[in-house]
Amino acid sequence: MYRLIKSCGMARRGEFVTPHGTVQTPAFMNVATAGAIKGAVSALDLKNLKCQVQLCNTYHLHLRPGDEVVHRLGGLHRFTRWDGPILTDSGGFQVFSLAKLRNITEEGVTFASHIDGRKIFMGPEESMKIQSNLASTIAMAFDECVQNPASYEYARASCERTIRWLKRSKNAMDRLKAAPDAINPQQMLFGINQGSTYEDLRIDCMKRIRDLDLDGYAIGGLAVGESSKDMYRIIEAVTPEMPQDKPRYLMGVGTPENILEAVRRGVDLFDCVMPTRNARHGHIFTWQGRLNLFNAKYELDDAPLDSDCDCPVCQNFSRAYLHHLFKSGEMLAMRLSVMHNIYFYNSLLEKIRASLQEGTFEPFYQNNVEVLNRRI
Repeated sequence: MYRLIKSCGMARRGEFVTPHGTVQTPAFMNVATAGAIKGAVSALDLKNLKCQVQLCNTYHLHLRPGDEVVHRLGGLHRFTRWDGPILTDSGGFQVFSLAKLRNITEEGVTFASHIDGRKIFMGPEESMKIQSNLASTIAMAFDECVQNPASYEYARASCERTIRWLKRSKNAMDRLKAAPDAINPQQMLFGINQGSTYEDLRIDCMKRIRDLDLDGYAIGGLAVGESSKDMYRIIEAVTPEMPQDKPRYLMGVGTPENILEAVRRGVDLFDCVMPTRNARHGHIFTWQGRLNLFNAKYELDDAPLDSDCDCPVCQNFSRAYLHHLFKSGEMLAMRLSVMHNIYFYNSLLEKIRASLQEGTFEPFYQNNVEVLNRRI
């Protein structure tokens, strides 16, 4: 259940109630691909980093350790020790981005595992079964993610297939939740809006999937090759057609600037590997912009990563120390940097929520949208 608390233009401050806790929105969902945040950060660490939702990957967990293994061990919450909401993606994006050889039919997709090359089939029913085994809080419907640019004809055909797959996903999820061995009989289902960069396809798709009365709706197929200008244009076209009383999720986005722009256009939920991936390569997000810890100028810099941050890393360690750890190839460099970037992203969303609550989102946006994107 989603409750709208306050609006500032199209921007929304709300609460999303799930079987595993209430999410204050807008919110960033931290990506734990294989059940862990890359960079040696556990579910227990996330509690101190302001994380509200953990996102796990259906495709990767299906391959390793296997969703049936996770089911036998009691589901993702018991397996990872994260007790808050967990969202699992459908596996569709990885099928289309990682599998070098794949064959798309009406039934689903046959592809070769990127790990050992074995042939795997995944369709809506298979994706829902895997996610039911994982027992996530929120399951994503199986969809086709089209790489941009795509022709209008292909995007339209893909959109139609995604809608048909969504209906099959919903029917499969309803059956699985009623099964006697279901770990989470309250599992929620989000549908995904597709249509490439064509506004008419996007709007038509959104109008048709909202009639299915799902638990939430996502905008997929963006940040996959199109310009930021096109991405914002599509978000602006889609969000007015999305239900007011359901959460809105922009998949795989993005930079602090992207998040501010999307909140301004009515989006509630985000996920992206950027904060953790960048951190593992020494790229740090701060309230003054982005810095690269590999730069020689940090060798004698005794300041914290961000003087305006109160995360455990900034409270205890210097830029010089992390610069040394990276240059020495120490694993601790990645762990501390990932912890800071996660905390920064969750703090950014916390400040966005506070500005919406206070009716000051527009000045907050104006003061930060360019600053957070610049390189120090």
